[in-house]
Amino acid sequence: MSQHAALSAGNVAVITGGASGIGLAAAKRFAALGMRIVLADLGGDRLEAAVREVRAVSGVGAEGVRAVPTDVSKADDVRALEAAARSAYGDVNVVMNNAGIQPGSSILDASSDWRRIVDVNLWGIIEGSRVFAPRMIASGKSGLIINTGSKQGITTPPGDPAYNVSKAGVKAFTEALQHELRNKEGCKVTAHLLIPGFVFTPLTANGRTEKPAAAWTPEETVDFMMKSIHAGDFYILCPDHDVSRALDERRIAWAAGDIIENRPPLSRWHPDFSERFKASVADV
Repeated sequence: MSQHAALSAGNVAVITGGASGIGLAAAKRFAALGMRIVLADLGGDRLEAAVREVRAVSGVGAEGVRAVPTDVSKADDVRALEAAARSAYGDVNVVMNNAGIQPGSSILDASSDWRRIVDVNLWGIIEGSRVFAPRMIASGKSGLIINTGSKQGITTPPGDPAYNVSKAGVKAFTEALQHELRNKEGCKVTAHLLIPGFVFTPLTANGRTEKPAAAWTPEETVDFMMKSIHAGDFYILCPDHDVSRALDERRIAWAAGDIIENRPPLSRWHPDFSERFKASVADV
């Protein structure tokens, strides 16, 4: 399969949340293509170990992989990341704003807990896109901005409202970003929303050491992402070993139907509507 022009040997990719999970799997895939990689994550042993893993598969050797300790919730860190990547390798072709946290939340949690989740998951992506995009556009080269969202930001299930709010914001922001880019004359940079399914990563492990049968690996997720980018998809809606594309579509349509039909919010989990929802997906 041919790749998007931005995913070419010699080009530069910056990946936040690159020390594990989907970010690390993407870094390895890009490195194997001969791209130069800048891994951004919180500093420490995990980031150093990730650099070693990516260097082991790099098509351009150890000098083609750098680490920049970064807290994406801090705008100054994101600006320093962009400057470091440009200083090391020149023009950046791919930015994958992937860093995220999911410590759990409830409506009445301390505001500081909510702020940390929103600062990392939403503001990290907003700043990552806004800091990198201007020079990517000005370079005149093909570029990709890939922002990691979540199905929880679309169907907003009960149980983790701060995470849902942050990821709903990522969806809205990335849609607006792509609209802006596609209407900018001469712009060769496109934005894409990665919407993973159930992926076995440190974020979702919850103490488990073995991958559940229902989950995809990060590598399977990146495989799907690469195919979707090649196809020109904006919404990279990933299935997994338990949930099909058809079931995702029904869940998303039901969530939108709450507004259209003026049902109670989150009616999928409401006692007056839950059986109707189950019947609506019984054939998928």
